[in-house]
Amino acid sequence: MLEIIIYSKQHCPLCDKAIAQIERLKEQYDFNIKLIDIYHDEELLEKYQLMIPVVEIDGEEVDFGQISENRILKRLQSKISEI
Repeated sequence: MLEIIIYSKQHCPLCDKAIAQIERLKEQYDFNIKLIDIYHDEELLEKYQLMIPVVEIDGEEVDFGQISENRILKRLQSKISEI
């Protein structure tokens, strides 16, 4: 099953918006959502601190910052068609 990872942090309005966008897509498509707080991992904090939120689909970073729901949707549909 596809997995979408959202790298985020607490008290982040952009992260909250990205999560809501991904949850809307979950109503139409079957995938798992995994939320990862970058402040619980020093390596992730260093990598993503200025980029969050970051959306990853099956190991591929698809978007970051101001998340485009359309970009996520297109990549999600592409990944689904590969299965």
